[in-house]
Amino acid sequence: MKSTVTEFLRPAGPADVDALMRLRTEAEGWLKDKGTDQWNDAETGARAISKWQETIDDGRTWVCVDVASGGVIGTVSRGPADRDFWTDADKPESGLYLYKLIVAREASGRHLGARMVDWTSRVAALEGRDWVRIDTWRTNAGLHGYYERLGFKHLRTESPAHRRSGWIAQRSAGERSFPDDLLRVLGDISQ
Repeated sequence: MKSTVTEFLRPAGPADVDALMRLRTEAEGWLKDKGTDQWNDAETGARAISKWQETIDDGRTWVCVDVASGGVIGTVSRGPADRDFWTDADKPESGLYLYKLIVAREASGRHLGARMVDWTSRVAALEGRDWVRIDTWRTNAGLHGYYERLGFKHLRTESPAHRRSGWIAQRSAGERSFPDDLLRVLGDISQ
């Protein structure tokens, strides 16, 4: 029996920049309300748009779209290994590096974050990688717990003076938290 598709993933395009910035701004406020200092020095304006535009142009940013409204309700990006955290001993080429995972508050409860991680995990396995890797804000213990519940294993915490991120973790490529509720990708939403 096929489940009803209520959201799907697609590559982000230039028209999504405003929606991505709204997601980011909403997440900043939510994080502040939760008492974490994550993103309290928010990248705003031209710098944030420029960084996101680069990942969009490179095909590294995806958006999760609500089928009913057509609105962007989540995003996930991938990028290169951040060499402030990942060393040659980590075999950086063995991982897919997940960045900027954000879910709109209106979509809370749909497990979109976990399902986007599952999608990333499937991509990593298809590419022959061993790991999905993340680095998160060092002081956001709630986020650390969230990723650990999704199967990520904390490897170590790096503390370069010029960075606030540095809690690094990985989980096996191909691992899934919601194997019976996979996100569909545009062009493949009939699954």
